[in-house]
Amino acid sequence: MSEREGEKPGWFDRPGNVNKLWYGLLILCGALVVSEFFYAHHPHFAIERIPGFFAIFGFVAFVLIVFAGKALRNVIMRDESYYDRD
Repeated sequence: MSEREGEKPGWFDRPGNVNKLWYGLLILCGALVVSEFFYAHHPHFAIERIPGFFAIFGFVAFVLIVFAGKALRNVIMRDESYYDRD
């Protein structure tokens, strides 16, 4: 990102703060998976009995959405000069 003259860098412009945010998110996700062991589950399906199932399911769904978006980009993307044609 370009900085304007005399302007202080933002909170996300400092690499140390980005690392703190990343590690904080990892700790939070890990704590949420561990918390599954401390309450009673009432699964509707057998696969829901797997510890961390919803975390794994959410991650896989997110990855599939990203790949679907990449594939869709190839289908609907226009040339750079699409609107400049005469």
